[in-house]
Amino acid sequence: MASITKQRLGRHTYLFESVSFWDAVKKRPDNHKTKIGKIDLLTNEPVYTQEYLDRLSASGASIEGMRLWDRTREGRVVLDGSIKGSAEIANDVLASVKDFGSIYLMRELSEKIGLLGVLREALPDVWNEVFTLANYLVSADKPVMYCEDWVASHDGLECGSMSSQRISDLLVAFGEDERSRFYQAWHKLIRDKEYIALDITSISSYSEGILSCEWGYNRDGEDLPQVNLCLLFGETSRLPVYQTIYSGSLRDVSTLRSTITEFIALTGDTEIMIVMDKGFYSRKNISMLLGEGDDGFLCRFLIAVPFTALPPKLHIEEERHTIDRVANLIRTTSSPIRGVRSGALWDDLELHAHVFYNPVKAVKERNDHFAYVASLRDIAIEDPGNRKHAAEFAKYLDITVPDADDDTPVVGFRDDVIEKELQTVGWFILLSNHIEEPQAAYDVYRMKDVVEKGFLRYKSNLGLDRLRVHGDVRMQNKVFVAFIALIISSAIQNTMLAKNLFKSMTFDKLLITLDKIKTARIDGKAVLRPLTKEQSYILSVFEIPEPDPSTLRPVQRKKRGRKPKGVSAE
Repeated sequence: MASITKQRLGRHTYLFESVSFWDAVKKRPDNHKTKIGKIDLLTNEPVYTQEYLDRLSASGASIEGMRLWDRTREGRVVLDGSIKGSAEIANDVLASVKDFGSIYLMRELSEKIGLLGVLREALPDVWNEVFTLANYLVSADKPVMYCEDWVASHDGLECGSMSSQRISDLLVAFGEDERSRFYQAWHKLIRDKEYIALDITSISSYSEGILSCEWGYNRDGEDLPQVNLCLLFGETSRLPVYQTIYSGSLRDVSTLRSTITEFIALTGDTEIMIVMDKGFYSRKNISMLLGEGDDGFLCRFLIAVPFTALPPKLHIEEERHTIDRVANLIRTTSSPIRGVRSGALWDDLELHAHVFYNPVKAVKERNDHFAYVASLRDIAIEDPGNRKHAAEFAKYLDITVPDADDDTPVVGFRDDVIEKELQTVGWFILLSNHIEEPQAAYDVYRMKDVVEKGFLRYKSNLGLDRLRVHGDVRMQNKVFVAFIALIISSAIQNTMLAKNLFKSMTFDKLLITLDKIKTARIDGKAVLRPLTKEQSYILSVFEIPEPDPSTLRPVQRKKRGRKPKGVSAE
């Protein structure tokens, strides 16, 4: 009876058909071996000689799916008659090589933090496309029109083509109901009675079809209509919690109540604690957060105070000569500063006013300002009629121009003006209705930089420096997709920060390093390239297992349903 055996010779493994028989001469059993094929080094699958396949076919046995070993060309011949040599096979393999590592990290991390679960529930028909587009925004600093090429060069997405037309359709395929369901579920998932940091950024647009795009105060100094994007971050999770869009003509102080009311109505969370910068400061907003008036509601808050009002200057003068003491030291991530809780009332309100002084910053800003004014004096001596600096000359200098043309102008400093401008350098004040200790107030406020860094990523890394869309529905949904991207990038950067990865690589380098994990498709079978030590280390830091070929199986997608109610194509 014939059997097939394997024999390793060098780097190859050959297949032999072994037929047992009785050797009458030697008086013992023996076997006769015939080479019938080998194991293909590329696919790790068997290929067979033409003679063996012909013999099987003549005997009536099926040879369907069995591949031919062409020993003259060391290639493979598919039984449909097409012949592929080694060079052609190699070209096919190279053409199928795709980037995989960054997609794998973003997908596994999103599963880990619960993002994908919330997306599937909130947007059951389009979650995979939304997630793919968000991955693109994180990975590529390019307009979405290039997403199709990016998808074609990456494995593990299983979303089909992401052409410009398909993305345009996607941006009207869901609406406010789906976005609200996501925000509710996402907040419920990550809520831990944490501080909510709030800030606003402007996003300019060339489009004339976005109704909320209006002219207003542009934080980037651009002469374009804009929308105001208000973003809320959880300071414990360091992840985006909620976002909303307002008319571009509204100021920060006007949007505070609307944002908080909208957030509470959507999430049911009435125990939020808001951290805000000085752009939100006004007596009206403070009164509202203290529950005063018909439209007020009690809310715990911490807010920075601008120096444009009288109370902050009075608090500084009260503490100026006593704050620089060891008992008032405030620990920071760099040089220590000084801080005290002022005992005075704040504009007749019983609030905790925390006064801080940064001596290092104060000295630097004073030196920089002195150097600038001194340079103005040098320019004035050479050219007292300089039109470019005329306003600054009048502000900081006293210039006496002599009657004789050959005499040097007499230039003095207006010390009273200079000192008045420098009286608040290095100082800042935080106001709260519930945080009593200066160190605690400083620590909470310092975490607000997660919002500012988030906005920076929105504009620079996520391609939102311009809204290249037309119409409110598409605008709202593109900003929503970018919000998903911001969650992903924030989760990656949080881990990098916590595990000190930023000491050895940047965010971009991490994604580039992981994208060197490649896949190839050989006869439809996924092959994963071996990982380097650096790639394995990155995945271990994120506590994500190394991928295997089974990771590349297509995502099981639900059948596409009808377009959500209330959403109409434009």
